[in-house]
Amino acid sequence: MSDHSPSVQSGSASTASAATQQAVQEGRVWLGLELGSTRIKAVLIDDRGEVAGNGAFDWENAMVDGIWTYDLDHLWEGVQTCFAELCGDVRKRTGEQLRSLAGLGVSAMMHGYLAFDEDEQLLVPFRTWRNTFTTTASALLSERFGLNIPLRWSVSHLMHAALQNEEHVDRVRFLTTLAGYVHWQLSGRKVLGVGDASGMFPVDAQTGQYDAERLDLFDRMGDVSAYSWRLRDLLPEILTAGEDAGRLTDEGALLLDPSGGLRAGSLMAPPEGDAGTGMVATNSIRPGTGNVSAGTSAFAMVVLDDALATARKEIDIVATPSGDPVAMIHTNNCTGDLNAWVGVFRRFAELLDGSVDSTGLYHLLFTEGMTAPADAADILVYNYMSGEHQTNVPAGRPLMVRGQGSELSLASFMRAQLYGAFGALASGMRVLLTEEQVRLDRMFAHGGIFLTAGVAQQVLADAIGASVAVGETAGEGGAWGMAVLAAFAHARTEGVADAQSLERFLDERVFADFPLVTVDPDPEGAAGYSAWLDRYRAGLSVERLAAEVL
Repeated sequence: MSDHSPSVQSGSASTASAATQQAVQEGRVWLGLELGSTRIKAVLIDDRGEVAGNGAFDWENAMVDGIWTYDLDHLWEGVQTCFAELCGDVRKRTGEQLRSLAGLGVSAMMHGYLAFDEDEQLLVPFRTWRNTFTTTASALLSERFGLNIPLRWSVSHLMHAALQNEEHVDRVRFLTTLAGYVHWQLSGRKVLGVGDASGMFPVDAQTGQYDAERLDLFDRMGDVSAYSWRLRDLLPEILTAGEDAGRLTDEGALLLDPSGGLRAGSLMAPPEGDAGTGMVATNSIRPGTGNVSAGTSAFAMVVLDDALATARKEIDIVATPSGDPVAMIHTNNCTGDLNAWVGVFRRFAELLDGSVDSTGLYHLLFTEGMTAPADAADILVYNYMSGEHQTNVPAGRPLMVRGQGSELSLASFMRAQLYGAFGALASGMRVLLTEEQVRLDRMFAHGGIFLTAGVAQQVLADAIGASVAVGETAGEGGAWGMAVLAAFAHARTEGVADAQSLERFLDERVFADFPLVTVDPDPEGAAGYSAWLDRYRAGLSVERLAAEVL
C-alpha cells in the first residue's frame, strides 16, 4: 500500500552520539526494512530508538498485461541498493562499518497476491493492492462471510483467480504477502505477523489465528471445493509481535549484502504490513487511538473497543501487531497527483533559474495553500491515479473541476490539492466516526506530506474533526516502526522487564520522552472542509464518467 515518505528526500546525515557509535560497533542495533509503493526504505536504530543510518531506493509498479505488479528481481536490486546506502550513511554518521545486527524485520505494502507452487516457484507475477479487478470475488466473499472482504485481500485475489478458471490455481501450495515473501527469503520461515495476516484472511480476535469457521466455509464453496488444496494449508503461520520469527540465514545475509560483509544469525521479528508498522511508529495500538499513514495510498487505523455492529464496505477489520481488532479506512490514492503537480512547479522554477530544493518547494506551496478560503474557492480535485474503492470509482483519472465563479489562484489550487489528497480518506472517516460512532481519543499522523510543519496536519485535523499529533519520525514512517518491532522481539527474548507487552515497551522505552506536536481542528477550517467534502462526494459521478470517456 503506502510509501510513508514519497514527497520528500532523506535529510542529510548528522553525526551520531558516542552511544550510537558504540552500539553499531557492538552490533546492538536493529534494522527495519520497508517496501513501500514508490520507495524501499531501511532504517537502523539503537536501543533508544535513535536513528543510526538510513537508506532508500525509488521504484515503481508497472501495468503488465492489465495487472499492476513489481518485478521481484528489481525488488532484490532495490533491497541491496537500499542496504548499501544505509551502510554508507552509518559510516558517515558513526565512522563504523555495519557488520552485525541484533535483530531486523521486514514490512511492506499490505496484501495482494504472491502464489507459489510445490517447488517454491512464483506462479504468476505479484498482484499488488492496487489492482481492483477482484470486485466480483470480494462481493461474493463478503456476502458468504458476513464481513467486508476488501478487493486487495489475498483471499479476494485467490477467489478471483478461481472464478476466472486460471490454470495456476490448482498448483498453488503457498500464499503470502510481499513482507512475508522477503522474510521467507531472508530467514527460510513461512510466517507472517498477525496484522499483515489479517489482510490475507479474516483473523479471529479471540484466538489470534485465522478464523477457523470461515476457513471451513471457504473450502466448502463450490467455486473452490474441487481444488486439491485446503486454504488453511496455503497460508503462512501467524505470529504476534515479540515472537521469534527465525534468524537471518547465510543466504539471507548475502541477499541483503552481496559483498559478504553482513554476518548471519540475527533475530528476525514477525514480518508486518505497513499498517502495523504505522501503528507502532505512532504508538497507536491501544483502543481509542488511531493513526493516519499518508503516501501514494493512505489509510487510517482506529483500534476498537468492541467489534462493529454491522459490516461496512468502507471499513476493513484488521489487527494490531499484538492481535487487537482495528477498523481501517484504506484509500488507493493520496499524494501521487499532488506530487506530480509539485513536479510541474519544480520544473517551472528551474526554467526561471530557481534554486529551491524539494523540501523548500513543498513548504512554499503548502504554506501558500493555507492562505486560500477555507472551502478552497469551490475547486474540486480528484487525485485518482488508480481506481478508488472507498468512493466506488472503478478507474482513476486525475481531475480538477471548478465552478464558473470559482477564483483560480495558486493558493486555492494548492488548498484544493491538499484537500483532495485526503478526500477519499475523509469520506470513509465520516462513516467510521459519525455513522458508526467509533471512539477516537487521539490520531497520530506520519508520512512525508506532514514534514511541512502544521499544514497537512491541520488539513487532516479539519477533515476528520479530531486532534492530530505528529512526531519527529513523521517522515521515517514504517521502516522506523519495523526497526522498533525488531528491538521489541529482541528484548522479549532477553526477558527485559519493559518488554512484557508491546504497549509497555512503546510507552516506557520508545515514547517516554517523545516530542509530539498536536493541532486541534480549526472551526473555520473544519466547516470549510466539510462543505468542500459535500461537494466532492456530490461530484463523484463526474470522476466516474471521466474514466468511461477518457
